[in-house]
Amino acid sequence: MKNCSNNLDGLAGVIILAGGASRRMGTAKAMLTLPSGEQLLDYHVRHASKLQIPILVADNGRGFQTGLDVHLEKTNSPIIHIADYGADVDSNEHDARVKTGGALVAIESALQTLSDLNDSGISKNVQASWLLVISCDSLIPATDLWQKLQCKMSLAADKKVICLKDDSHLYPLLGLYQLSIEPDLKAYIDSGQRRVMRFIQPLVQAVSFSKEWQNLTNFNTPEDFKQACAALPK
Repeated sequence: MKNCSNNLDGLAGVIILAGGASRRMGTAKAMLTLPSGEQLLDYHVRHASKLQIPILVADNGRGFQTGLDVHLEKTNSPIIHIADYGADVDSNEHDARVKTGGALVAIESALQTLSDLNDSGISKNVQASWLLVISCDSLIPATDLWQKLQCKMSLAADKKVICLKDDSHLYPLLGLYQLSIEPDLKAYIDSGQRRVMRFIQPLVQAVSFSKEWQNLTNFNTPEDFKQACAALPK
């Protein structure tokens, strides 16, 4: 991987998308157990904490907790559980099927939360302008993802979303989203739209990644997850 300056000045926070229905997996991906015995959500929180920024957990109201909550709550990496934008807090929590409004409503909530943190003075870096997005179908550490994507920030000054790609697919849920898109994203969602690719298409700069990373992401079944775990660096 090309070395870039690991300057965190531009990074306002990280959101871990943990609220998907995970029907093909048969269980919530965030609660999957790695060979080390660590749960996937804890894995992502642990790596994200090294960035020393707020960690936003979007679990679609499912109440997932991490073993690192107490340890990090008073550090520069507070863990904040957020509700999806527009979520019905009075919905029946005993619904047998997990309903989700999609990734964009979680990202919109994260953008609003970071704006509130800046306005309240809680954020230590009010000039930071990017949200790092990580989905729970990946084992790419937040630190590695940030280092890879930030290389393109200055080279793609006109782009407001920077995300990974392979030979045939974009990975919009492994990316950086500029905080300034919040009003446009809110308007897009309010108009009834939810499709990620349609929203980001005019905004996105893609960053190619290696085949090693491809093995660590986009797992949807138990067999996929097993293969991703086998691809983890020893």
